[in-house]
Parts: sequence; structure tokens; C-alpha cells
Amino acid sequence: MRLRDVELGDVAAYVRMRCDPAMMSELGGPLPREGIEEKVRRDVESLSAGYWVKMIILDEGAGECVAGTVSIWSHEQDGEPISEIGWMVLPEFQGRGLGKSAVRSLLGQARDEQRWGLVHAFPGVTNAASNGICRSLGFRLIGQRQVEFAGRALQTNHWVIDPAGDLQC
Repeated sequence: MRLRDVELGDVAAYVRMRCDPAMMSELGGPLPREGIEEKVRRDVESLSAGYWVKMIILDEGAGECVAGTVSIWSHEQDGEPISEIGWMVLPEFQGRGLGKSAVRSLLGQARDEQRWGLVHAFPGVTNAASNGICRSLGFRLIGQRQVEFAGRALQTNHWVIDPAGDLQC
């Protein structure tokens, strides 16, 4: 597994991740197909602003295979800037530890570059796999909170990690 920056050619992978009912069951249901190209374009542009938007890549056979995505970005929450991490792994690649490896890798990079400070994660309260990743990598559970994703209110667990001191290898 390796991580690479998102590219304009990743539209098909975004469609598979964001428009599929199973993939989006913990995020309020599938997003409409229209607008995905614009989302990919915004994500590619966000790289120049310093955000980390990575595709999880498996080198299988003759080419690369996109298995999912992992990202760290900053935004305001309750009037304060925070760094947030999020990830998605396509169904056929789930259960192999790819999500955990990708999250660990990106947090390790944040630690090594002394970047992002405390990193927050907000998996849905019923998303056992993502909450398990947080628990196993050293995130601390702060509590529950309602967050907005794609215009939808979601009930989530609020986890936080200091990659410099808390990251479990």
C-alpha cells in the first residue's frame, strides 16, 4: 500500500466512494453523481493550500488500483481552527487493514513533519471499523458530537490524537 496525492483523473474512484449507498451508509447516504468532478477539482486545488488529500493505492498486476482515500485538512469548529482526518476504503478492500495503515501512515507523516498539531476524527457512532481504527492508533475519545458532512447532520464520536506523542505503531 502507498499513498499518492489526489489527481483530476480520480473521478471514477470518487464516484464509487461517494455515490454508493453501502459506502455512504455511515455518512447519510449516497451523494448525487453530479458535482463529483467539481469535488475532485476542489480537492486537487486544496493540495496547493497545504491540505493532504491522498489516494490509497495498491500496486496489483500491471497497474495501480485505488482502494480508498485518506485526508487531513484544517477548518473552523466552534470558532476555533482544528485539523481533521477522514478516510474511506472501498468495500472490496475492507477488512485488510488498509484503512488503519493509511491513517497510521498519514499521521506518521504529520508527526515527522511536525505539522497539523492535534488531529481530530469524527466517525459515526455506529461505524465500528472507523472507531476501532481510532482506538487502536492511540486517539482519545472526547465524547459524541453532531457534525455536518455534505449538508447532512451526523451523530459522531469525537476522537483526538497528538501524532507526536500518542500515535501507536
